[in-house]
Parts: sequence; C-alpha cells; structure tokens
Amino acid sequence: MQPPFQHDDLDLPAAVARARPQLVEFLSHCPEWLLCTAQRLVPEAALSSLAGIAHPREKISVLLDLLEEAGPAAWKHFAQSVCMEYDLPLDLEVLLMSSAGEGNFSQTEESGTDTRAQSSVPKGSARSRRSSSSGSDKDAKQRRLDACVRYRHLLVSSIRQRYGSRRAAEAQEQTQPLPFNQTFVNVVIHQSKAPRFKERAEKPREEVAGAPEAEECADTAVKVSDLLCSEAPSHTTKVIFLFGKPGTGKTRLMHRICQKWAEGVLPQFLYIFLFEFRQLNLLKRKLTLKELLFDMFLQPEDSPDAVFQGLLENAQQTLIIFDGLDEFAANMDVSSSSKRSPALTSPLSISQLFAELCHGNLLPGCTVLVTSRPKRLPDFLLCTVGVLAEIWGFDHERVEEYVSHYFCQHSFRERAIAHVKNNTKLLSMCLIPALCNIVCICLEYLLLKHQMSVELPQTMTQFYIKMFLIFLNKQQGDCAGDEETQVNCNKKAILGLFDLALKSLEEKKLVFYVHDIPEDVKEFASLHGLLTVFEVKTSGTCPEAGYAFVHLSLQEFFAALCLMVSRRVDKNYLKKKFFLKSKWTLKNETKTEFMESFHIFLSGLSSRECRTFLMLLAEQDEAWVQEKQDVILQSLKKLAATHLSGPKVLELCHCTFETQNLEVAQHIGSLLNFKYEFKNFRLTTLDMSALVFVINSSQDLICLDFAGCLVDTDCLEVLAGCKNVEHLSFRSRRCGDDFAAALSKGLQGMGSLKKLELTGGSITAEGMTGLVQAAAQCLQLEEINLQGNRIRDPDGKRVMDLFSKMEKLKKVDLSNNHLSLNAVLSLAKEGIVCQNVTELCARGDTMVIYFSGTSGTAHRSPDLKLEEKKEENKEHIIPTRHVNLCLQDHRLLSQHAKMIVAILQSCPCLSEVDLSGNKLGDEGCSCLLESLPCLSISKQLNLSQNLLSVSGICSLLKSVNTCQKVMEVQVRLTDCNFQASDLKNVCAVLKECGHISELDLSQNFLGDEGLLQLFQCLPKLKMLRSLKFNNNQISLNSVFFLAESLTAPEHIKTMSLSLGHPQVVHLTFWERVSSTSRWRSGSLACPKQEGRGQSFSLRDCRMALEDVTRLCQILAQCPQLTEIDLSGNSLSDQSIERLLSFLPSLCHLTLLSIRKNSLSPRCAVLLLNSINLCERVRVVEVRSSENAFLHLGASMQSQKTSCRLTGCAIGEGQVEELCSVLEQHGWLAEVDLSRNQLGDEGLRCLLDHLHRVPGTCSLNLSHNGISQDGVLHLINAFVTSGNTTEVQVSLCSKATLIIKLTSGGDPRKILRLAECNFQPEHLEKLFLLLERCTGLTEYTSSNNNMTVQAAERLLHSLRKDLGLLKISLEEPWVCRESVVDLLELALQASGSITGITICKDKTLFQLVIRFPPCLEKTESVISRLSLHKPETKHSFCQRLCEKCAQLQQLRWSHMELHEDEAEMLVRIFLPLPELKVFGLTSCSVAPAGIDYLISGLQSCQAIEELNLGYMKLSSAAIPELVLGLCEMPSLKRFILNHNSIGDDGCSRLAEALRKMHSMEEINLSHNEIGDPGLLNLAAVLLEMQNLQKIDLSGNCPSPAGGEKLMEALAHCKHIKELLLSRNGFGDRTAVTLPLCLPHMANLKILHFQNNNIGQAGGLELARALVVCGLLEEISLSENDLGEQSIHALSKGLPCFKRLRRIDLKFCGITDGASKSLSLGFQQCPSMEEIILSWNALGDGGARELAIALPKMEKLKVLDLEQNRIGACGATRLAEELATCPEIQSIRLWGNPVPKGLPETLTSQDPRLCFSFN
Repeated sequence: MQPPFQHDDLDLPAAVARARPQLVEFLSHCPEWLLCTAQRLVPEAALSSLAGIAHPREKISVLLDLLEEAGPAAWKHFAQSVCMEYDLPLDLEVLLMSSAGEGNFSQTEESGTDTRAQSSVPKGSARSRRSSSSGSDKDAKQRRLDACVRYRHLLVSSIRQRYGSRRAAEAQEQTQPLPFNQTFVNVVIHQSKAPRFKERAEKPREEVAGAPEAEECADTAVKVSDLLCSEAPSHTTKVIFLFGKPGTGKTRLMHRICQKWAEGVLPQFLYIFLFEFRQLNLLKRKLTLKELLFDMFLQPEDSPDAVFQGLLENAQQTLIIFDGLDEFAANMDVSSSSKRSPALTSPLSISQLFAELCHGNLLPGCTVLVTSRPKRLPDFLLCTVGVLAEIWGFDHERVEEYVSHYFCQHSFRERAIAHVKNNTKLLSMCLIPALCNIVCICLEYLLLKHQMSVELPQTMTQFYIKMFLIFLNKQQGDCAGDEETQVNCNKKAILGLFDLALKSLEEKKLVFYVHDIPEDVKEFASLHGLLTVFEVKTSGTCPEAGYAFVHLSLQEFFAALCLMVSRRVDKNYLKKKFFLKSKWTLKNETKTEFMESFHIFLSGLSSRECRTFLMLLAEQDEAWVQEKQDVILQSLKKLAATHLSGPKVLELCHCTFETQNLEVAQHIGSLLNFKYEFKNFRLTTLDMSALVFVINSSQDLICLDFAGCLVDTDCLEVLAGCKNVEHLSFRSRRCGDDFAAALSKGLQGMGSLKKLELTGGSITAEGMTGLVQAAAQCLQLEEINLQGNRIRDPDGKRVMDLFSKMEKLKKVDLSNNHLSLNAVLSLAKEGIVCQNVTELCARGDTMVIYFSGTSGTAHRSPDLKLEEKKEENKEHIIPTRHVNLCLQDHRLLSQHAKMIVAILQSCPCLSEVDLSGNKLGDEGCSCLLESLPCLSISKQLNLSQNLLSVSGICSLLKSVNTCQKVMEVQVRLTDCNFQASDLKNVCAVLKECGHISELDLSQNFLGDEGLLQLFQCLPKLKMLRSLKFNNNQISLNSVFFLAESLTAPEHIKTMSLSLGHPQVVHLTFWERVSSTSRWRSGSLACPKQEGRGQSFSLRDCRMALEDVTRLCQILAQCPQLTEIDLSGNSLSDQSIERLLSFLPSLCHLTLLSIRKNSLSPRCAVLLLNSINLCERVRVVEVRSSENAFLHLGASMQSQKTSCRLTGCAIGEGQVEELCSVLEQHGWLAEVDLSRNQLGDEGLRCLLDHLHRVPGTCSLNLSHNGISQDGVLHLINAFVTSGNTTEVQVSLCSKATLIIKLTSGGDPRKILRLAECNFQPEHLEKLFLLLERCTGLTEYTSSNNNMTVQAAERLLHSLRKDLGLLKISLEEPWVCRESVVDLLELALQASGSITGITICKDKTLFQLVIRFPPCLEKTESVISRLSLHKPETKHSFCQRLCEKCAQLQQLRWSHMELHEDEAEMLVRIFLPLPELKVFGLTSCSVAPAGIDYLISGLQSCQAIEELNLGYMKLSSAAIPELVLGLCEMPSLKRFILNHNSIGDDGCSRLAEALRKMHSMEEINLSHNEIGDPGLLNLAAVLLEMQNLQKIDLSGNCPSPAGGEKLMEALAHCKHIKELLLSRNGFGDRTAVTLPLCLPHMANLKILHFQNNNIGQAGGLELARALVVCGLLEEISLSENDLGEQSIHALSKGLPCFKRLRRIDLKFCGITDGASKSLSLGFQQCPSMEEIILSWNALGDGGARELAIALPKMEKLKVLDLEQNRIGACGATRLAEELATCPEIQSIRLWGNPVPKGLPETLTSQDPRLCFSFN
C-alpha cells in the first residue's frame, strides 16, 4: 500500500489515483469550470475526443486523464487552480497538492528546511474570483493548509523517532535483551461480530462482565488493518476496544501501529496520537482537547490554531489511541456525559475528555482505539464501542516465528525451536508473547552455559526469577561470580526496587519521576533493563524524565517479592494482601485494580523451589521463609472451601499450579470437586494446564462443564491429559466438526470419562460419526449427549454398530438436531435390533436412545416407565431383553404403516411401543392392529391422536376386543369433533371393551347429553382409572349430576371440575383388586373402602345462593368426602355462610379450600366463626382477602386451634365481633391478625377484650399501623393484665407486634421493644409504666432512640420483688462507649448483677440482675479482694465489686481492651467466686495484655464454661492457658474456635484435658490442626466419658488422621453432638465412622459437610446412620454422595423419629433420587427443616416433594434454592403448600422459573420465597 507522504521522487500516478474518486465526485458539480480550465492546458485536438461522451462523470474522468497526460506542469497548474478556486475538503486538497509536488515531504527529516508551499499560478492565468471569496480568504486557507502539512511532517518525524526503526536499532545495540522488547511478530486478534455488554452481579455463582461474554465473540481472526478500516457512518466517531490478558502485546502493538503509519501503511489517517493512561495519571489539571493533543503529545512548531482547525475539519482521518485503560487510576465513572457537545475551549478532566471523545461530542468522526486488560469497562463505553476485539497472543506458528527471530544469530536456533515445540507446558507459556520473550531469554542463557543439558523452570514465577538472575549476571559478565554473589552485591538496590514496586502499586502509581526513586535503585534498575525511561509531559513546557517498570507484570512480581522478603511484613498483613481477582469488575475505585498477576506470583513464591532464592534475599533462615510461604498455602486451602465462581476457580488453579505443591493441589482439588463450572469466558492453554494440574492431583472424579466458553483446539490437547474427568460437558454454538475432531483425539486419554456432552453446537452427521468412532474406544463411557447440534441425517447403521461396541453405554441423546423422518426411522430400524438398546424415544425434536450398560439394567425415560403388573400362576419365559420404542409426533402417515410394521416385526422383545401424535389415520392404525398378532409387544401399544374417525375408532376397538394379547387399553378421543349423537356407537363398543384403563374424550361437543350417555356405560368399564371430559360444553346441571355420582358405586377417587375457560372434567377411580370386589390404589395394601377419602374440586363456576345450597346438600350425602376445593367461584358472603353451616354434616372432611374468591372483612370473621360451628376445625386460614382454607381434624376430640386472618382488611369495626368469636372457643393456640387495618383504636378495643379470651395462645398483630401511642397502651395492658405473659413489638419495616397470653401459672413476664422510634416523651411514659411492672423477668430494648442518660433512667425504673431480671439494650452508642463507661452504667441498676454481656458488633449491652441483693456475699467478696480499705471504699472498683459480687456470667465480644481494662478484668472479675461462665471472643488485646489475661484465668476456679473463640491465639499462648485449665476442676464447656493453635497447641491442650473428667463440650474448630495434634487429642478422648459435644470442623487432618479420630470417638458413649465439617476426610474416614456409630447411642446432631465424601464413603455412612435413632439433625452437605448413597439414606430415614433438620445442600441430588427421599421424609414425624439447595432437582423432584408436603405435619422450612425447578414444579409446590398450614417458607431462589410466575405464586401464598435472603 502506498504511503500518503513520499520521501523519494514524486510518484504522480499513485497520487492521482488516490485523489481520483473524490475529485471526480467534487468536479461533477462544476463541469463548465473544468472544461474551461482544460482548454487552456490541453491541446485542442485532444479535447475533440469529448464529443461522443454524454455521461457527465465519464466526461470529467476523461478530462482528468487528458490533464494528467499533458504533463507535470499542466497538472500542477490545474491542481493549484482548483485549490484556490474552490473550498475543497482538506484531505482532497492535501492529495492534490502532493500530486502537484506542493506541500509534500520531499525534503529529508534532517534538512529542516521550510516546506511552505508557494503558489506558482502565473499572474496572467488568474481568473476572476467569486464574489463570496476574497483574496485574503484564499491566503488564509493556503496558510492553514501549509501549517497542517508541516505538522504532519513533524508528526511523522516524531513518531519515527519514538517508535520507528531507529529505536529498534538502538535496542538491538544493548548489551542484553530488554524484557518484553524484542522483534515484533504479529499477534492473533479475534473480533466480535456483535459487541454486546452484559453486566452480571459479583458470587457466588458468576463474576461481573466488563468484556463481552465469550458466546458473543465470533471465532474470527482479523488483522489490525481490518479493524481500523472497518466502516462507520459518516461523521460518527468509531470506538475500537481491544482487550487482552497481561503480556499479550497490547502496548507493543500500539507502537507498531504508530510506526507503520509513519511508514505510510495506514493512508486513511492523516493524524495519529498515542496516549498512555499510566502517564495521563500524572495530570492533576484539566485540559482542553487542543491541550491534550498538542501539549501532551506533540506541539506544532507554528500556527497551532490553524493546525487544530485542520484537525477538526479532518476528524474522520484522525486516529487517537488510548493505551492501558486498566492502568488509569482516577475515577472513570462519567456515564452522565453531557448530551450537548462541550465547548472546545472548556477544560475537562482526562476522564471527561476520554468520554466526550468516545461519545463523539469532541472531534466527531475520529477513530478512538482503546486497549485494556479485561478488567474494567466504564459504563459509558458499553454503548459507544463499535468494534470489539481481543488479542489472544501467539499461536503455535507465531511462537515458532518469534523463537526463530530471537535465535537468528545463534547456531543452536533449530535446537531452541525444537525445545519449545516439544515441551507442551513450555509451548503453552509461549502463547503469551511476554512469557515467550522470557522463555527465550532463559533458554538462550542456558543453551550458552550448558550445551548438552537444559532444565527450564516449571512456572511463570520461576521464569521471572530466572530472568531476573540472568539480567544480573549478563550485565556483570563472565567474571561476575555466581547468582548469590550478584544478589548480595546489589542487595540494597534490589530491596529498594522491590519496595518501590509495592508502594507504587498500593498508591496506584505506575510512572515515577527522578525524585521518586532512590539514586542507587535508579542506577541499578536502569543498568539491568528493569526500568525504562521516557519523556513525560504534564504541561506545554519542557518534558521531564519519567520512569516505569518495563512491564506492569514485572512490577507485580517485584511487589510480591517485597511481601515475601520484607521483615516489616507480618503474617496478618500477608494474609490481607492475598486475594483472588475477579474475572471482570466495574468497580472504579478498588485497592487492587493494578494487581492482575499479583496473587499468582505470591503463590509461585510459596513453592519449595523458590525457598532458597527468598532466603538469599531476606537473609533469613528456612523456617522464617517457610512460615511466610505457609501463610499463602493455607490461604489457598481456605479459599478452596468457599463458594467460588468459575473464573475464581480458574484463578485458584493458576495459583495452585504455581506452588507446584502436590499436597496443596490434592487438598484444593478435593474441595473443588464439584465446582468446575465455567460460563461465558475464554480459556487459554495456560488456564487449561492449571486446571488439569489441580484435577489430576486430586483423587476424586469430577464434572467439568464449559458453557458458552471459548476453548480452542490447543486447550483440548492439554485437556486430553486429564485423567480424573468423569463428566465432560461443552455447551457452545462454536463447537463444530473441527472441534469434535480435535476432542476425539484426546478422548482415549481420559480413562475415567463416563459422560460426554457436546450440546448447542454445530456438529453435523459427519462430525458425529467421527466423534462416536473415537468414543467407541472409551470402553468406560456411559452417556453421550449431542443435543442441539446440526445432525440431520446420521448414518444409522454405522453409528449403531459403533454404539453396540460400547459395553457400558447407557444413554445417547440426539435431541434438537432437526433429524429428518428418514433418519428417525433408520435409527429406529437399526436401534431395536441392536442387542444393548433398551429404549429408543423419538418425540418431536427429542431423540434419546437408552442402552443396557454392563449391568444389563434397562435405563429408561421416566415418562415411559409404567408400573409392571405381577402375573400369578403363569409359567412362561421372561425374555432377557425388553425394548421400548417411541415414535411420537413425527408426522407418520398411513403409507408409513407397513414400514413401521416391518421395523416392529424385526424385534421379538418389544415391551412398549408409542406411535401417538402422528397422522396414521384409520388405514394406518388398522394395518398396525391387523399385524398385532404377528408382533411381540409385551406391554403397551399407543396409537393416540392419529386422526381417527368415529367408524375407525369403533372398528379399532372391536379389533382390540378380539385380540387375546391385549391386557389394557387407553383410549384418547380428543379433538374429534364428536357430537352427542356420535357417542352412541362409541359407547356401544366401549361397553364391550373391559380392558380400558384411561378414557379421554376432551375437546369435543358432547355436552350434558353426552356426559349422561357416557356415565351409563361406566359400570361396564371395570379397569377404568381415569376419565377426562374437558371442554365439552357442559352446564351447571352436569356439575350437580357429577357431584351426585360421588355417592354412587362408581368408586370415584377424585373429581376435578371447572366451568371456566377451559372447562375441566377429570375423574379418577380406585383400582379394583382382580381377585375380589374390593378396590385398591396403586400397589399399596388395600384398606377397607370406607377408609378411603374422596376429593371434590369445582373451580371458575359462578353460583347463586340456591346453587350453593343444592351443591352442599348433595355433598353432605357423600360419606367419604375428605377434600372440597371451591376456588374461583365468586361466592358471596351469604353463600360462604351457607357453606359453613354444612360443615357438621361433612363428617369426614379434612380440608375446605376457597381460593381466588373476594372475601370481605365480615366474611373473614364468618370463616373464623367456623371454629364454633364445627369442633373438628383445627386451622382457619384466610389470606389476602381472597384465599381461605379450613383444616379439620379426624376426631371430635378437643385440640388446639390456629386462626390466621392475614391481609383481610379487618379494622376497628370487626374487632368486637371477632373477639366474641374467640371468647367462645377455649382451645386457641394461635391467632394471627397480621397485615390488617386495626390501627391504635382497633388495638385498644382488642386489648379491652383480651382478658376474656380463655386458655394460652399467641396473638400476632404485626403490620396493623400501630403507632408509639398504641405501643404504650399495649404496655399498660401488659403491666396490668394477669394473662399477658409476653409482648414483642417492632415498629420498623418488620412492624412486628406479638402478644402471648396464658391461662395462669406462667411466672415469666417478657417485654421486647425494637425500633419504636420513641421520643423523650414516649420514653418517660414507658419508664413510668415499667416502674409498676414488678413481675418483669426479661426486658429487651433495641434501637429505640434510648440515650445513655435514658438507659440510666431505665435501670433505675426496672426492679422486682424477688428473682432474676434480664435487661438487654441494643443501641449504637454501645459500640462507642468504653468498657469502663458501660460498667459505670451497669452500676446504676438496682439489685445484684449476676450476668454481664457486652457484644459490640451487635451493639448489645445485657445485664442479669438478682433481687433482692445478698449483702453477706458482697462483704465476703470485698474482703477477699482486699478492696475494703477506706481510701478505696467509694472508688469505681469498690462499687463494681459490691455490685458484681454474685456475678455468674461474663461475656465480652468484639471489644478493644486497653491495658488498664485488661487489668481490671483480671483483678476484679476473674477471681469472683461465683463466676461460672466467661467468654472473651473476637476481642483486640495487645500481646502483653493477652498473656496477662490468660495467666489471670488461673483464678477462675468455679468456672464451668470458657470461650476464647476468634482471639487469634497461637500455639505460644497455650502453655499459659494450660496452667489456667488445671485450676478449673468444674470446667464443662471449653470453646477455642477460630484461633491458630496448630498441632503443638492442640497436643499441649490434650494433656490438660486428660485430667478434666467433667468436660462435656470441646470446640477446637478452625485451628489449623493436622494429624499430630489430632492424634494426641484422640488419645485423650478415650478417657473423656462425660463428653457430649465435640467440634473439630475446619482443620486440616489427613484421611489417616480422621480414621484414628473416629476410632477414639467410639469410646465417647455419651456424645450427643459430633461436628466434623470441612476437614476433607474423604471416603477413608467416612467408611470408618460407621464402625463407631453403634457406640454413640445418644448422638443427636451430626455435621459432616464438605468432607470430600464420595459414593463409596457416602453409601457406608448412610447405611450405618440407622443405628442412631435419636438423631435430631444431620448435615452431609457439600459432599458428592452419589445417587446410591441418597437412596440408602432415604431408606433409613424412617428410623429417625426425632429428626428435625437435614441438610443435603450441594450433594448432586437429581430427580432420580427425589422419590425415595420424599418417601423417607414423610416417615420422619418430627421433621421441621429440609435443605436441598444447590442440587440438580427439576420439576420431577419438585413434584415428588410436593406430594410429600401434606404428610409432614411439623415441617416449617423447605429449602430448594439453586436447583432446576421450572414452572411446573413451582406451581405444584404452591398447590400443595395451600394444604400445609404449618409450613413457614419454601425457598425457591435461583431456579429457572419463568418471569412473572414468582410474583403470581407469591401473591397467592407469601410463604413461597423466590428472592435471595
């Protein structure tokens, strides 16, 4: 491509060619002027050729040709004339002048001569100017043109100097290679087709997107020139966003663009500017656009205004590059950019200038190129980016090119290339250009030093270390000594450089001035090529010298080194600095935004291989360095136990890989074993290498799921070495035949792979065949899923042959592949004769083939499984193989019938054949039935919905009657346009068909008459189980007729009717036992018929009062009726009152539902009154003025009744009637009137009647608009009433108001007030009321605007005659007050203090006071503490001692204790003789204070509970603590969780615990205890016979250590609570635990979550749990138990009669296990909470759980968050929830429920929770 500016002789043809198209367009508007000018410059003979040309543009083009042919002088004269005559666009003007030899750059850069263009138009040739153009205008235009030309000359010269060949030459003259600065090799760039940016919230499941999701990026490689040449609308700013990971060459590429522009390669741009954000960080002032371009890049030598004007006029030919957006330190959140363009003279911040340029408000039409790491994308860029691309780095070809260039002068070049190509790990690193450069540096050095043997580093960190040492060594030469000598010689400068790196990163400073860098550091770093120097401009004055690390990654490396070798950095600071970076973030102000690789370097430096290097730098011994390294390793282990999104899992794998620590990798791999789910981002080969390293290090088999991720074929080569993948899934439309072929090559290497998924891709039949051919070599493979590809016509015979060779194959899914009908039939033909096929299901777009697998068990789709009937007294051979075939909804026509028969005849062992939903018609179906005697179908043939006529149906039914093979018939005659007259013939045939089990006549026109006809033949249908008569235009008379049939002997089980749209008539029947006249349901045992319940549902049917009366009269005659549902029937108050009057007659009714029916407040009271109408009513529930439920008991025996009238608009007017109802009922348990409209007056009225309400009950008046005055009135009633035992009030958003009444005998009197926003006048009234309440036992005040002074007044007010009073205050000032001030407040209380709790994180100050005080004990304590001297008698300590002489409990939390406060604690509180409970948790105490405190524990001789959790205690504190423990003979509970005592501390504690025979509870969780400490503790447990609870969660034992612990626990026969979570025990320990459980007969709570338990351990544990019949709580969450384990656990659940809570979160539970689980839950009578969140339960699982809900009478919470439950499952749960009044909530957040449905279901029942709590 020809450059726009020539340095050689003028190339006239090229210049004219470039100007030609634009020039023709312009001159087409002035053809006369052109002809006149040409006549003066071109011979007349030449002009004669124009005569035959009619088209104007063609004539102009010929004229230009003639002018060009006339020679340079003529063309020059023409060019000057047109430029002076007309206002041409500047770019056209420049080209014309250049072609004329004017204003060009023919002079060399060195000449420095003035290139001002002089007009050479002869005076005689001057023409008259237009009246609008004066001579002065033309002169000004010429001057502006000249200035622009000179500026471009200057710009080219400057850019060549900065980025051109000279600089490259200078770099090559260096004595050693500069890091990251080598020969340029083009990088791989991939462009997005349609850049869309989606923001995602940060966790747990995925990270925020700052770059596009990978699915949005096209797999299209492009060149930089393509990006820059892409089209954009005229005068529209084009923004190009180019992102790439660190080291991919972004900055180098920007320099290359500038260099090539200066060489003329990008002629579309007249101007180019490059700004680096790291330098722009230094600007503190605002700039105009002109100042930015000229002051910050290049100032024109003269006429800046003219140059700037030229820039504005040629914006479309201006390129502005902003490099390193991620390095910008200021706030970039300028999304509210002004819609109006700012004035060009307005100074703006860099952020604003950047935003306005991108928006096109400044320099509209220019091109803005932005580069960044994929870390941050400001909001305003989301809508302005027009072109999005990612720099991938190198591919294999470019790696070889780079290495070849690097070693071009070495004899061992080929050897170096081979070394890189043959080392997969090395090659993966080299795909990152910066790492490739470092690898080459190291390789060169080693090849020069060691010609025969080369051992390169293993990790990125080790390469950086090696590079650093090479640079040190190279500069000094061969006589420099070894590496240690070099480091020691430069130690001070090196450490100074490290400090500079860390400090500047923390300050977000990437560029330094001379004064920022110590002189020795500057000299050292510059000499060794670690710092680069450049000009920094912050104003238009002279530039300063700026310094920066040659690459940000190098700065991060040095900063990480600083943390690891600095003595100033302790372990806590190091922990704080270690983190996992998010994949993307939109947070503009973060502390870590420049630290992309920081955590990876820290991890790498924690490897054993780096220890010697760190010791050398730190001048410390190995133990010191190892302690720091252990901090990082432990942090990695802890991170693995947290909930990590996919990108963070990948970051953790990178860190783990860098450590090269197999033990750490194994531990982390075991904790990540079900977290490998990656969505919508690109994975590099380095990513995959790190991932495979961790997976292969673990012993567990894992699922690896890539959804929408960009995974190239190089990654697949790495993945082929992953031996522990059990389930591999790719979901991406990018996966085509090439991808499948590349994956096929590595399948055989994955020896554990059982399930392979390639879904949503573009694989064709050809690609599938190749993939299956490779998969056939994987003998262990069980499932292949190829859903959603493009496999239209696979070779059925070929693929089935391949499938038949896979012995363990169980399932192949080819759904949603648009398979042709021929392909389906071909697969069916070949499939049913394939010996290991058990089922082929083709339903619409669904195509699934099931195989027997090794076990021979048929794996079948759930909807085709029918319950097998047992046949007695028959001797026949059961075939070993049963095949099910489903060809449903595939448009099969009658002509296909013979082909289908042939297919069916080829298989002698068919079980079920489903041909429904086709178009076989009468002819096709007859053909099939005629062939039925020749077919071997053992169970079912389904021909539903096949366009049969009435005669065809009758004919078929007759054929069925005569076929002896037929055992059962399901008849579906829907959408047949039947009239009642048609039904006569059908019914005649039906009567003779006794095998009908299901009959569906929906969507016809049969009406009431047809229904009557049908019922006449029902007695003949002995096997009928289901009858559907939907949408048949029936009337209300049919409803009454059907209701009457409930009393008839048709054995109806359920009747569901609706007269809405659509109409519904669905009846189910009890099954009859074949040998008797009794009936059964399903396969359960047969109870007596009178014990069976019937269900009647009538919906969407408007009924008058007389209709309701008639219906009730009919239903009252149904003795077995147990459930009535009358939803959506618009019943009036009178109708509901009439309905309720029939309740006593419905003697077996258990549930009456009235939903979707407007209910007035009066109606709500009427429903409440049902408790007095019928003694069997147990629960009355009315919600939201439209849903009502009455739950009735089975017997008349008196039981507690619950009444819940919530959201019913009940106000003051209904209170008296409501109270009258309540007063008549003596067995109330609960009255819930929340969310009504009582107000203060309604509350007063209610309180006036409360004393008449008999019995003990709870009254809920929350959300009733109660004010502070109403609360005070309530408290007055509380004080004066004898039957009010507890009041709880909160006036915040919760608006809680709960009153508990008692019939007497309860000594408690509890008052809790929260967020009541009391004003001083309210508080004073409150205190006066409390003074009268002498029976108060507990008072809690939380955030009630109570000041410290008010608290003093409160404490004076609260007193009682005898007993204990607990006072709790929660106010913000609690966390601000000092300990002494809070204790001074405590002294204001009356009585003796027996308990003090201060918890500053909860702002809690709590006292327990005894009345009356015991003076004898007070004197005794004062005497004992020697505080009775006269001078101290009235001191603070004296008074504190007097008040707290009877102190029994002292709990302080989240406090900062100073030395004097710690001393007071030790001197006054700890020696108190009655102190039994002491807790000091999460408190900050100076080291000296800690030692003093722990030594003070020796005086706590009466202590029974000691809690020192979260106190950061290390093993050093344990010896002193042991001395204290030895002085505590009564200690029962010892809590030391979340400290760092380690093995040594645990071992010392164990010896002390050996002597403590009263110990009941030990908590040493989260203490970094490994096997040595655990084994010592296990030895002690053998002797602790009274131990009831032990918590050792969150430590780091091995499976062997866990085994020993289990053996010891077997001797603790009184253990009630065993908490062993998050220890990574694995199956080995899990298998040992069952051996111990039989000895733990008292075990109530077992926590074993997150212990890396697989199916083997889970199965043994589940089977063994049944011996622990007293279990109340089980937690096995976060273990991949497997389906067999869940089934075993389900089978044992009936043994747990006391089980209240079970946690199976993150256990991989699927629908397959849901049925057995649900059955098990039903048989746990005490179950209150079930946690099944984060599993794989779908609608099937939700359905099974819904069925179980009514049978779990005590269940309160069902947690199903983050499963796969859709609309059907959620709706079914909502339906069953209506029948379960005791359930408080079902959590469904994070399930794929359609938008809008959650709001609908929640409005019906707020107990369904779809939000995140």
